[in-house]
Amino acid sequence: MKLHLIGIAGTGMGSLAGLLRAAGHEVRGSDEHVYPPMSTQLAELGIPVMSGFSAENLAWAPERVVVGNVCRRDHIEVLAAQERGIPLVSFPSLLSELFLVDSNSIVVAGTHGKTTTSSLMSFVLSEAGRDPSFLVGGVPINFWRSWRLGHGVDFVVEGDEYDTAFFDKKSKFLHYRPKLVILTSVEFDHADIFADEAAVKRAFREFVTLIPPDGNLVVCAASPGALEVASSACCKVTTYGRPGTDAQWTFEVTGRKLGGRSILRLAFEGKGMLTLDTGMAGIFNMENLAGVIAAAHCLGIEMPKIARASRHFLGVKRRQEVCGIAHGVTVVDDFAHHPTAIRETLGALKGRHGPGKLIVAFEPRSATSRRSVFQQDFALALAIADEVVLAPLYAPEKVPEGERLDVEKLASDLRGQEIPARVIAGAEATAEHLARRSAPGDTVAIMSSGDYGGLHDLLLACLGDPVRPARPGDKAQIGQLLDRAGITHAALDKVWSEFLVMPSPQGSEIAACVAIEHVEDDALLRMLAVTPDRRGEGLGYLLVDAAMKKARMDGALHLYLVTDGAQGFVGEKMGFDIIDQKSIAPAVAATVEYQMARSKTATWMRKEL
Repeated sequence: MKLHLIGIAGTGMGSLAGLLRAAGHEVRGSDEHVYPPMSTQLAELGIPVMSGFSAENLAWAPERVVVGNVCRRDHIEVLAAQERGIPLVSFPSLLSELFLVDSNSIVVAGTHGKTTTSSLMSFVLSEAGRDPSFLVGGVPINFWRSWRLGHGVDFVVEGDEYDTAFFDKKSKFLHYRPKLVILTSVEFDHADIFADEAAVKRAFREFVTLIPPDGNLVVCAASPGALEVASSACCKVTTYGRPGTDAQWTFEVTGRKLGGRSILRLAFEGKGMLTLDTGMAGIFNMENLAGVIAAAHCLGIEMPKIARASRHFLGVKRRQEVCGIAHGVTVVDDFAHHPTAIRETLGALKGRHGPGKLIVAFEPRSATSRRSVFQQDFALALAIADEVVLAPLYAPEKVPEGERLDVEKLASDLRGQEIPARVIAGAEATAEHLARRSAPGDTVAIMSSGDYGGLHDLLLACLGDPVRPARPGDKAQIGQLLDRAGITHAALDKVWSEFLVMPSPQGSEIAACVAIEHVEDDALLRMLAVTPDRRGEGLGYLLVDAAMKKARMDGALHLYLVTDGAQGFVGEKMGFDIIDQKSIAPAVAATVEYQMARSKTATWMRKEL
């Protein structure tokens, strides 16, 4: 089928485009703002993208035009499609028609935690060998894309309660034919389309009634709204929740590990079911994990497979994502923009990355966060931080004057709680302020549903010599650095996401890099390189230290390093022990790095994490 997507560079539309292309459809689209990473992803998939909106964009005669919920009825391409007699279809209804009719539709819904929970559910199914398909609202780091077309019967969908299209004002998730549902929470949100909490609950009630009698609803007992909605279901209902809730599936934290990992014991109706190791931080994320375990149990997945997947789940981009470390300051990116999400996220971040202050920069950008309905709730949630910087209201003209969040009052209310707080306009000024106020051991959490004017990179640059995860745009510069160092990198296109990099102060090149390859329960440092004009400045130490922290947070038990000289000196200083090759873990010994090193007089080193 020939399909044209209006607004193809958006996260949801771009993901749908990839799914459609993988299914064999001819896909094209248009958008006004096309930039990485979505532009890169679409180009790699061979999907043509037309810049700007125009009636001529439909000259290739698509059979349908796909419309998102941000597209108005007077959009030039909507009008052009109607003039040409091309049917309009919404994103959710097309997804349902083409992918969900014959699938085991697993829908994750709720006010909070949808993206993380649906990503984890997809990974558990994949690790269990069920080869699932999925479409989620973020980028699961284990998959590095927000969609997948598998050959199994399971299809995981992140179910959004937002409206569908200008011609269909019902919630998106009503299209998704649910057979198994995880319901994480129900609270008031999306103040631009829901009048009150009662309206939100009506939408969720209609959704759960779609689950057939032989289906399953897995609901969080810590959310009164979710439990109330669940009473409308006509299928089996299973509850899960944090300690202290009257849930069937519960958990307790039985231990903590270096790197912020936790040991959890899961029980069903009081009977211990499994013990697992997870890097998911915060009571709400552990609750999300319990919900996934309950859902996986409904599908008959064995507990050891669930435990293994939980251990190796790496999280989701923009959800407590460490976007860089500079001069001992950890900069975290998070999508939270609802008071509940902010409160839970800040509680999880407190002390996780260092013993210093937790400084928060919050940009009220979403439709709900720009409204005064949560004025007091934001003051209570942000008070968990040690210091707060607020951005002025984003696009205030789009919110009626009497309904706008008062950012200056919010700052004043925080100061009244003895929390240093101020409003700063402009990302550059904010970055300079945060750099002055932060010190080694501190964590700066940047919270916005948008990009906050590029604040993350601006702050890292102000702090100086940042170590950050590689991005698709870094591939060429990493290759150039490895070439100068004489390091082979034939598969760089496949392994670029394993790298940590240090950009030069000008940002024009990569000054240093190292790759972290995860091999079962261990990790291997590879391709450590420093540009010649920066050698002797200690960049190797900074990279290896950051790599150790990341490997530990990702669940590696040991970190291996193979060296032929200077790297060995770095390894010794960082606590690595020289080992005999015979003691190397079999999985590590099967790597290409090991096979290459066997023919050299290489020294193998290992550090317990």
